[in-house]
Amino acid sequence: MPQEKSKITIYDVADRAGVAISTVSRVLNNSTDVSEPTRVRVLKAIEELQFRPDRTAKSLAQKQSKSFAVAIPTFTMPFHTELLKGIRFRLRNHDIDLLLCDLGSTSPHQTLLNFLKRGAVDGLLLVGVPIEERIAQELRALHASVVLIGMQHDDFDCFYWDDIAGGRAAVDHLVGLGHKRIAIITSHTPSRVQNERIRGAKEALRNAGIDMADQLLYTGHTEKHAGFSEEAGYEAMERILEVRPAVTAAFAMSDVQAIGACKAARDAGKKVPEDVAIVGYDDIKTSYYIGLSSVDQRMHWVGEEATELLLHHMQDEHDEKPVSRLIVPELVGRGSSVPS
Repeated sequence: MPQEKSKITIYDVADRAGVAISTVSRVLNNSTDVSEPTRVRVLKAIEELQFRPDRTAKSLAQKQSKSFAVAIPTFTMPFHTELLKGIRFRLRNHDIDLLLCDLGSTSPHQTLLNFLKRGAVDGLLLVGVPIEERIAQELRALHASVVLIGMQHDDFDCFYWDDIAGGRAAVDHLVGLGHKRIAIITSHTPSRVQNERIRGAKEALRNAGIDMADQLLYTGHTEKHAGFSEEAGYEAMERILEVRPAVTAAFAMSDVQAIGACKAARDAGKKVPEDVAIVGYDDIKTSYYIGLSSVDQRMHWVGEEATELLLHHMQDEHDEKPVSRLIVPELVGRGSSVPS
């Protein structure tokens, strides 16, 4: 069995170049207090040994550690991708290490606790995680700036959405177009966010005088992404068309579900929106290009603004009270619901 290759250290570079480790350090930090021949010799040793400095150790030694962490349920869903784009855009001119923590959907709280115990960060954006008391205690003990996205807590800066208003806006839009038989496509995974969107949708139906008993909730059986997927939306729409053929509109809890629902309707010979109008939620970038009506959450903007606030705090500029910003989503009508 071949021996495991040992990690090259600054001591190896110093030995190869015949200098002190302090000299190697000065070369790595671009100090002018090194003669040119010595610099060339150290750089040659670095290249020959393929030495790469330990970024964490270097920043700690310089007392300039700047690590910006984003803890998020997943990186693959378009909703979270839009947030990350906004975060990345705001960080583009900053020399800061961006750390990503994939919390997953099975045990996000434990994953977050494990991540926080592995080492300190200077700033943390925490996305879509309910703040239990043990999590709040850990965040308070972090000695770092924290901004929450998608959750509200009195002790931390936060950006969160009025999902009741979002659900209400979606159904108000459909009712305004004359629809009375409206199905709601949900995820099989219960959550506060989904419950509030459904609550808003039901309020809109009730305000329009539509019999709640005639409105049903449908979900697909595909489990990936907690049911927020094109496949799950397709399956839900198939079921709707099978058992409720009189339905003329559907409101999905996410754009990806709505995209699947549109395909299912068309595969069944239905015209969208003439036979079935469909509205999604999130207003991801793809929705604009395919003409999907959607509830806009301004994710890119939220990612930018939350990042700007966290950077502000990382520069030791803290306000007396935590900032709490409520975003009210708005319906954007397009071809999937509005006849041309």
